[in-house]
Amino acid sequence: MKKIKVLIVDDSAVMRKTLTDILNQSPKIEVVGTALDPYIAVNKIKQLNPDVLTLDIEMPRMDGLTFLRKLMIANPMPVIMVSAFTDKGAVQTIRALEYGAVDFILKPTFDSTIGLEQFAQELRDKVITASGIKSDRFTARSRERAIETIEVEEKFSADIILPKVAPKIRTTHSDIIIALGASTGGTEVIAHILSHLHENVPAIAIVQHMPEKFTEAFANRVNNNSKLYVKEAADGDRLYRGTALVAPGNRHMLVRADSEGYCVEINDGPPVNRHKPSVDVLFRSVAQTVSKSVGILCTGMGADGAEGLEEIMEAGGMTIAQDEASSVVFGMPREAIKRGAAKKIMNIEQMIYYINTIY
Repeated sequence: MKKIKVLIVDDSAVMRKTLTDILNQSPKIEVVGTALDPYIAVNKIKQLNPDVLTLDIEMPRMDGLTFLRKLMIANPMPVIMVSAFTDKGAVQTIRALEYGAVDFILKPTFDSTIGLEQFAQELRDKVITASGIKSDRFTARSRERAIETIEVEEKFSADIILPKVAPKIRTTHSDIIIALGASTGGTEVIAHILSHLHENVPAIAIVQHMPEKFTEAFANRVNNNSKLYVKEAADGDRLYRGTALVAPGNRHMLVRADSEGYCVEINDGPPVNRHKPSVDVLFRSVAQTVSKSVGILCTGMGADGAEGLEEIMEAGGMTIAQDEASSVVFGMPREAIKRGAAKKIMNIEQMIYYINTIY
C-alpha cells in the first residue's frame, strides 16, 4: 500500500518531532521530511514531492500565510495549518483557509495525555482526509513544475489597521429558519453562500466545526463581505430576516421558539458525534421547533448532521445536501444522501439561487 507522504514545516524542533512521531504511528502515513522555515520547505517540496503539507503560521524569515499564498499559486497542494489557540491565531487561520489551506488543527497541549492523544488522532484523520481531496486547484498546474522564486514582502490592505464593519441591524422576525451545517471545507462554502444572498433572506443558523475564538473570527470576516448581518451567536440572540448566526466554538446551538418568534440557545453539553458544536444538535432543535424550515448539509468528513437532516425532513422541512463535485470532503453529505434524508442535492450556486428565492 502506497503511504501518504507528508512534509512538516515548523520552526520548533519539539513540534517537528512531535508531529513526525504522531504521523509515523499510522501505517498509512510516512513523514518524508521536515523544514524549519518556508525557504527550506521550497527545496524539500521539489525533492520529496509530498502529498500533504503541515504548516505553522508563526515562523522566522517568512510567515506561514505569505508562504501559503505563494505556494497555492506556484504549486497547489493540500495544506493543513497548525495554529495557536489565540485571537491572532484564529484570525490568521481563517485567512489561511481563504488562501487555500484545506484544514487546520490547534497545537497540542503537552500537559495532558488525553489532550495529546486526541490531537494525535485528529491530526492523522485530517492528513488522511486531505490526501484524498480532489480539487481543481491541486491539478491545475503540474506538480513537477519548479516553485517560483519567493519574495518576502507582503502587501497589506487597510484591514490590518482598521477592519471594515458594516452597520447591519435587522428587526423583522423570520418565520422561516434555514439551518446550515458544515465541517472540512465549509468555511469557504459558507462564506461564498452568504456573500451572494440578498439582505432579506430568512434567518440562517449555522454550525461550522471550529473551536472557540475561531468562530468569532470567521463570523466577523464573513460579515464584512455579506449583505447579511453575520455574527457569532450569543444566548438569546433573535433570528431575524437577513441575519446569520454562527454557533460559537465549544458550544452547541439550538433554535427555540417564543411569543416573539425564534431565538437561539447556547448549550455547554458534551460533544455529539465528537463535535461541539454539533450539526445534529442544531438540526434536531429545528426539526422539533420550527414549522417552516430548510436544512442544508455541506462538505465535511464524518456523519454529523445526517441524522438531524433526516429529522428535519420527517418534520416536513426542505432538506438539501451538497453534491460530491463541489464538496471538498463528501463525507457528511454522502451519509445524509445514503439515509435518504436529502430531498435535493445541489452545488453551491444552486443553493444560493434556492435561498434567494425563499420568501
